[in-house]
Amino acid sequence: MKLTDFKVLTFDCYGTLIDWESGMVENLKPLTDRLETAPTRNEILEAHARHESSQQRQTPALAYHRLLAIVYRRIAEEWGLEVPWEECLTYGRSVKNWPAFPDSAEALSYLKQHYKLVILSNVDNDSFMGSNEKLGVTFDAVYTAEDVGSYKPSDRNFDYMLDKLSTLGVEKGDILHTAESLFHDHEPGNRAGLASCWIYRRHDQEGFGATMTPGAMPRYDFRFTSMAELADAHRAELAASKTR
Repeated sequence: MKLTDFKVLTFDCYGTLIDWESGMVENLKPLTDRLETAPTRNEILEAHARHESSQQRQTPALAYHRLLAIVYRRIAEEWGLEVPWEECLTYGRSVKNWPAFPDSAEALSYLKQHYKLVILSNVDNDSFMGSNEKLGVTFDAVYTAEDVGSYKPSDRNFDYMLDKLSTLGVEKGDILHTAESLFHDHEPGNRAGLASCWIYRRHDQEGFGATMTPGAMPRYDFRFTSMAELADAHRAELAASKTR
């Protein structure tokens, strides 16, 4: 199997293209700055993962920026802090300010020359619009949790994406699903029968950060530690094919 076998790259956005963990840690400072003992970065992210995953199961149709406001309040309660609702809403609106990984825009610009690029994200459309500006490309299709009415790792999100891509003439075998999260993407991607590429952004860190543990290790077909590595591997494949 080669990268050049595929026609479409479908992406998780947050954690893969957008550095959501840094965005979370920065925008949770109104809480963490009030604590007598500062939690570690991973402790912050793991608390976020617990409450986000739970809330997504309870309110699957709730827009992500509203869901994040509830997550903020739940984290504050866990840490024994009182917060006004407006502060919670401010956190929910922070998604558009979360930074892109430094290599994302350049890699996407290159890959756009060779693939259709598609987003499958646990976010609402307004929040993604702000993130898309940082990524610098026009995606060929964007499918959000707001569109589907559920959050990954629900199979509904992948079924929705595959159904809509079929109307664009895209078959399952054309697709390489490209994502960091084993829990949100690779595990349900396995169930959907998709080939997958793991962008292992957390390769130099312990644990799973802002995602829940996937349990048993899902299958994946390619593994890179950055989007830049993926783009370089594609360039190498093309160069090798021209020398044959």
